[in-house]
Amino acid sequence: MNKEFTERLLALHYVYPKSLQKLLPLLADDPDLTKLERKSPNELMWLLNIKLEQAVQLKASYRQSLTFPLAETYAKYKILPISYQHPLYPKSLLELFDPPAVLYAKGDLTLLANSRKIAIIGSRKATSYSQKALQKIVPPLVEKDYVIVSGLAKGADAMAHQKAIDLGGRTIAVTGSGFLHPYPKENANLNHIIEERHLVLTEYPPYIKPEKWNFPMRNRIISGLSKGIIVTEAQVKSGTLSTIEHALDHGKDIFAVPGSIDSLLSEGPNKLILEGAKPVWNGWQVLEEYQHMPV
Repeated sequence: MNKEFTERLLALHYVYPKSLQKLLPLLADDPDLTKLERKSPNELMWLLNIKLEQAVQLKASYRQSLTFPLAETYAKYKILPISYQHPLYPKSLLELFDPPAVLYAKGDLTLLANSRKIAIIGSRKATSYSQKALQKIVPPLVEKDYVIVSGLAKGADAMAHQKAIDLGGRTIAVTGSGFLHPYPKENANLNHIIEERHLVLTEYPPYIKPEKWNFPMRNRIISGLSKGIIVTEAQVKSGTLSTIEHALDHGKDIFAVPGSIDSLLSEGPNKLILEGAKPVWNGWQVLEEYQHMPV
């Protein structure tokens, strides 16, 4: 891994936090980013498919960010930036259509190397039914050293993280904002625990605030990290099912908790089962799918 290239990539990503797919034309033209400072705004406009005024601004911002003490700042906040060339970067993310160019990590980095990752997601309005489902689903997964991946949102995500922690298991939270703007505020304590003892990941530099369009992007990382995805409760039209679309695009296993025909929040999982997802109501059913999987 080229240290100088990494420094230039991080300086670029700080002011232009886009996915690797968006940066590929630039990297194809300038693989080490050694010519980026000298490129004209017109060249940047064509290579990145942006407006000329954006290109002018980007060039100025990039030159400025090269002077920032980014490495020292990230170290101060215990943030490790992991570029797509870093040995810790999860190879499964490179199979996405638009992998993150950089992941920002805080916590126990050994969790990235664990191939046993299962995502558990669901509605922000999840009910006690999700809690009951997790009481049956999570213990066997934790017993077999699976890492529980979720998005740190209110509702089912927070329940899944908390259940893994309560059982002495490990969890990874993938967030839709930078580390200086943890979201949502209701999960501040949970977020702190995961940062300290587990792992939080984001593709956004620390100053980025939570915006609604960040979360669908976040969902592809949850899917990309995980072997399979379990849905507890979700409405048919929801962010949860957008994660499932990413998962299906990349051949992931989909598990859904069947629910009452009277519950709006069970319509999503019930529909997924109709479309071929495996119905589950305990963790052993999930493990059956992976019993021959190497550690």
